[in-house]
Amino acid sequence: MAGLYHLARLNDRWLWLDEALVSAFVERWCSETHTFHMPFGECTITLQNVAHQLGLPVDGRYTFGECPEGADDETVRRYARAYIMMLLGTQLFADKSGNRIHIRWLTYVARLEEMGTYNWGSAVLAWLYRCMCRVANRHVVNFPLFRPAGYETFSWPLASRWSGYNPSGSEKGPRVQMWRLRIDRLQDREFIWMPYSSLDVLQVVHPEALEPRHMALWQSVTSLIYFAVIEWHQIDRVLPQFGGVQPRPNPALNIDFLMSKDGRGGDRWFPYHLQKWHLYWDDRAETVLRFDVVADPGPSHEFLEWWSQHGKRFLSLDMHLGDPRAVPIPVEASQQGAGRVPDMDRPEDVPDRRRVERRARVGTRRS
Repeated sequence: MAGLYHLARLNDRWLWLDEALVSAFVERWCSETHTFHMPFGECTITLQNVAHQLGLPVDGRYTFGECPEGADDETVRRYARAYIMMLLGTQLFADKSGNRIHIRWLTYVARLEEMGTYNWGSAVLAWLYRCMCRVANRHVVNFPLFRPAGYETFSWPLASRWSGYNPSGSEKGPRVQMWRLRIDRLQDREFIWMPYSSLDVLQVVHPEALEPRHMALWQSVTSLIYFAVIEWHQIDRVLPQFGGVQPRPNPALNIDFLMSKDGRGGDRWFPYHLQKWHLYWDDRAETVLRFDVVADPGPSHEFLEWWSQHGKRFLSLDMHLGDPRAVPIPVEASQQGAGRVPDMDRPEDVPDRRRVERRARVGTRRS
C-alpha cells in the first residue's frame, strides 16, 4: 500500500558501511554537477540505481514492536504507521541523530491509503544528493574490481546482496589512501557502465521496476523534490550509464540558492513558493532524453580531451601515482563517435546572491 514493501525486506538484514571506500568517493563528489569525478569521466547515482538497489517507485507525487495477533483493522493500521515512520527515519531519510524523524511525516502516515502514490525514489535521491553535497563541502557497484569475493549472487532488492559483508575494521586513514589510489588507477574499460543489463540481474529484478513508465523516468532531466530540498537529475552528463556516448557536457545548472534551503528557520518549501520546480517534476515525461544506444557505451574522444584539461581526475599524491598527465586517450574513444545530447529548454540559474554579497563585504565595516 505504501510503496515500501521491498525496502521493508531490507530492514531485517544488517548492512555494514565500508567507511573508507565511502570517504574515497565523497572526495570525488562535485556539488555543482551531482556527479563523481573519475579519471575517465563522470558517473553518478540516478533514479535507476534507487529503483534497483532499494526497490522504490520512481514515479508518482512529490514528496515498535510487533503487532499483536488477532488485532483489529485500526490497530494494524496504527502499527503500520509506526513501522513506516521507522523506515522513513532510519532507512530513507536518516540524519545524524540516528533515532529521530521529522514531525512533518505525521500528516502523510495519517493518510495511509495515499502513501503508495508518492514518488519515494525521487525524494530519496534528492536527500542523498543534498547530504553528499554537505559532506563534500565540509571535507573539501559499477566497479567489479572493488567487489569482495563471494558476493556474485544477486537477490531483490539488489542492496540485500551485501547484507553479510563485514568490511575491515583496521585504521581508516590508510584504507582511504588505498581506495583513493585504486580509483585513480581505474580505467574506462574496467568500469561497467550498465550493470543492470546483465541476465543475472534481470532474473531477480521485480517486474514493477521494469515497467515502461518507470524506466523512461530514469532518463529524465528533471527536479528531485523532498520538501524544501530541491536537486537536479543531471543524467545528460552520464549518458554511458544508459547506453549512450558522452559528448562534451553543457555548463552545469547553478542552483546554489535552492541548495541553501533546508526547511529550517524562515525557509518556505510549499509548492506555492517553489512552484516552478514542482512544475518541472510534473512535466518529467516531457524531459526524457532521447539518444542513440550503442553496443559499447563510454565517453567520446572530444569529451576525454576536455576532461583531461578540466576534470578533477586524480587525487593521490604524485609520489604514489606518478605523473598521470602522460596517460593517453584510448584509441577506442575515437571510434565511439561524437555523441549528442538533444537540445532541451534549460531552467535559468538560481545562484545564491547572499554568498556574492557576503564575499563583497569582506574587509569592510559590514563584514
